Amino acid sequence: MGLAGRLADIGRPLLQEQLRHPTVVGIARGDLDEAVFRSWLEQDYLFLLDYVRVFSRLAWQAPAGHLGDLVDLAHSTFHDELSLHRELAGEFGADLEGAVKGPACAAYTEFLLDAASSYGEGLAALYPCMWGYSTLGAKLAESPPAEPRYRRWVDTYADPAFAELTRRCAQMLNEAAPDHGRATELFRAGMRHELAFWDTPC
Repeated sequence: MGLAGRLADIGRPLLQEQLRHPTVVGIARGDLDEAVFRSWLEQDYLFLLDYVRVFSRLAWQAPAGHLGDLVDLAHSTFHDELSLHRELAGEFGADLEGAVKGPACAAYTEFLLDAASSYGEGLAALYPCMWGYSTLGAKLAESPPAEPRYRRWVDTYADPAFAELTRRCAQMLNEAAPDHGRATELFRAGMRHELAFWDTPC
């Protein structure tokens, strides 16, 4: 199974908490209040800018065999996910450039950037976001929202290409072989940050 598989087993009950969160439920139904999604979108945009920095910090430490994987992850985040956010920003009236990090966003990005000072630990810390969104997207895509903007968001994270990036991240984590106890601690902390992030400031 490997470390990533064991962490995913730990994460499944925690992912169920996200699926019950009102913000996620509203996206799934397609009737989430636009002001809530607009706030979430602004916060996630700021988060993803730092997420690219996390991948870049890990790439500096990566073995040659996985340098390209981390460059691809950073590229996908910067060009695909952030492009989606910019498109949706126009449709929801979000102010991406004027947004300021809320407490949940600031705490999460600080956690990830600190963890990325260690290659293996940094991979364990970011895995909740990669694995969580890929799993969440696949689950929501089973009964996608009819509202086209929320459907586009779901489709992005349900995309097989995103699942492949997650698989590559899992492979890197397994090969990095960080201390299992420490990796589990960081993974659980990351999952807590993921849940807290849905409580968007309005």
